[in-house]
Amino acid sequence: KTNSIKENIKDNIERYIELETFLNFENTFINPIKDVIIENAEDVENAVEELLQKWDLGINALPNIIEILEDKDIKVVEIDADEKFDGLSGWANNVIPVIVINKNFTVERKRFTALHELGHLLLSINSEKFTHKEIEKFCNIFAGAMLLPKETMFNELGKKRNSISINELIYIKESYGISIQGIMARAKDLGVISNDQYVRFRIRVNQDQNLKLEIGYGEYKGVEHSSRFKQLLYRATAEEIISMSKAASLSNVKLAQFRDEFMAI
Repeated sequence: KTNSIKENIKDNIERYIELETFLNFENTFINPIKDVIIENAEDVENAVEELLQKWDLGINALPNIIEILEDKDIKVVEIDADEKFDGLSGWANNVIPVIVINKNFTVERKRFTALHELGHLLLSINSEKFTHKEIEKFCNIFAGAMLLPKETMFNELGKKRNSISINELIYIKESYGISIQGIMARAKDLGVISNDQYVRFRIRVNQDQNLKLEIGYGEYKGVEHSSRFKQLLYRATAEEIISMSKAASLSNVKLAQFRDEFMAI
């Protein structure tokens, strides 16, 4: 199973890079926070603040995250996989940052996964010093901080809470595109709620399947899709840089299907 996922990813990325080659695109990705060495959670918070500033993202809710990443020269590939596959990241040809996510997830989960993988790409963490589990934790903090920066979190919930209502959590989820479980983890990380409160919340989640899957607990209305590959494909075809049949093959569809799709644009 893992091999077929790997093959699928490799195939997707190769087609993406080939398309960019036809359009003479240079890969110019620069990691703006590579000099921030991560030793603890506080360093992750600082790295996020610096990244939001350097990428001009502000501290309000982030719209389409996949689009933001693609605008920053990061390839985002969505694949059809079962729920065991969350996401992964790496470097194509050692220089091109790639993030792969499962297209079947909820919007909130896609957003969090994409940013978690961004953490793996950007954070300077000494892998000999920290365990896999610790690195995963840093990347989770990174994703949570990107979706709900510290200042934003304090504005929404205050700095210290004895109790938080589900209504507030739904409001934040719908505004910022982060799951209720993600918000509560963030509240614990920032000390807004105590560890005990968080443990009680986790117990409640595990007892309530609807809360666990967040069914009936609000939803973020934003869209998270990777559209850059298709845009470039249409552009290369429209400008006759590549033929219709080459476009179909890059798109991995039959010529007739691509022709219908392209004519409809």
